[in-house]
Amino acid sequence: AWRALFVLLLAALALGGWSYTLPDAHFRLLLQIAVAWWLAALAWIVFAPQRVSRPAAAAAGVLALLPTYIALVRIDTLWDNGAQWALFILALAFAADTGAYFAGGRFGRLHLAPRVSPNKTWEGVIGGMLFALLFAAAGAWWFALPARSFLPLCLTAAAFSVVGDLTESLLKRHVHLKDSGRLFPGHGGALDRIDSVTAATPVMVLGLIWLGVGR
Repeated sequence: AWRALFVLLLAALALGGWSYTLPDAHFRLLLQIAVAWWLAALAWIVFAPQRVSRPAAAAAGVLALLPTYIALVRIDTLWDNGAQWALFILALAFAADTGAYFAGGRFGRLHLAPRVSPNKTWEGVIGGMLFALLFAAAGAWWFALPARSFLPLCLTAAAFSVVGDLTESLLKRHVHLKDSGRLFPGHGGALDRIDSVTAATPVMVLGLIWLGVGR
């Protein structure tokens, strides 16, 4: 019953949040709050990964899912080339995930956050950043944006995607789950597919607004 209520609450907040953030200033405020949350999540991972409560987990879900949902819908609806930008943001996070998976599996030695996710390594993070950099370079060419500002933005978003991944691992570890669901066999569940996206999206969208791409 509590899970169903939480889902209904998220749906209501999504609809209300979409309406509230139609003004540009409100939308930027939402993104800034989201970025602040992910910085707080990083501190949570580093300093207190064992301290998790139900209210904290519920708040984490709201702060992760809603800004990403609203941002991607806004991009697709209101921005020029919106569908392309939405797909690029998703693919950038997936590229970082893919690079981390292969580099970590092949070269992984130094553990990144053993108290949260024992299998993640610094070598994986580096591999993920390299994959993200290559994809960002292709994006700079495709969208005709200056590489000196676009590439650092993409790398920052990719770095935040790691925080999203670790935060989900922290929450799963608290409730003794390996996978968030069985919708995608062998992939850990739907939440495992989007955890990095939820952290990368607010950073990427806020940066694109500063670059004058959208509003």
